[in-house]
Amino acid sequence: MPIIINGNDVAREIRYEIKAKVGALQEQRGIIPGLAVILVGKDPASRIYVRRKTEDCEEVGFFSREFKLPENTEEHRLLSIIDELNRDGRIHGILVQLPLPQHINANAIIDAINPRKDVDGFHPYNMGRLFTGDPFHQACTPYGIIELMDRHGIKIEGKNVVIVGRSNIVGKPLAMMLLTRHATVTVCHTRTKNLSEVTRRAEILVAAAGSVEMIKGEMVRDGAVVIDVGINRREDGTLVGDVAFSEVVDKTSYITPVPGGVGPMTRAMLLTNTYNAATRLSSAQ
Repeated sequence: MPIIINGNDVAREIRYEIKAKVGALQEQRGIIPGLAVILVGKDPASRIYVRRKTEDCEEVGFFSREFKLPENTEEHRLLSIIDELNRDGRIHGILVQLPLPQHINANAIIDAINPRKDVDGFHPYNMGRLFTGDPFHQACTPYGIIELMDRHGIKIEGKNVVIVGRSNIVGKPLAMMLLTRHATVTVCHTRTKNLSEVTRRAEILVAAAGSVEMIKGEMVRDGAVVIDVGINRREDGTLVGDVAFSEVVDKTSYITPVPGGVGPMTRAMLLTNTYNAATRLSSAQ
């Protein structure tokens, strides 16, 4: 029988662990980890994510600051806030919620964040360290995928892994993390020929293309581990992933559902990165 991986349960466990460590950090060193979250505009999904991140901070005992800026906020105003937060000793992690409005250069904003406070793991410094096998902050979603597999005892070393999707947020950093763990990694994309032939070779298959239920039953090897990163909303409002769950589930050994699989882990690893930033930054001062 396949095991359906419950990301909500694992994320809850991580928050519990972090809360205990925060209490000890405050008692022993007088440090409270601080996270600042910046939201520009009124994108409904982004507003929900930001609210949940703020709730997570409260749950584990972090200090948090939240900036909700109008859609027409100028880039220089956003850069000014980031500069202030870079210099704020109470803030150990800075997160700018993506996507940003089109008139703002997202790369310029990411570049402006102190890499040691870049708890999203998107700064070129952090991406570069990941590429060299010496990561500082790791991108939260792929970091969460690795954590899910580790906590379920899923062996990565020596496995044939196929990632469908090559984004800077998931596909590329996940490939680097898996290579560091000695997996053999294939990254597929829109120009991959005979995609089904490639995916059927995967012992671990990660779907991160943002395409509704594109991974069908015939594309999955028997006994594969299937990780579904996609979050797609149908016209009726229901959420589905990149994997046709009902077609695929019985062929798998482990599979993540949507919702309730990878999604909660992204927020959990954001807390992990922020806690780690607090211990490192405070030690350097």
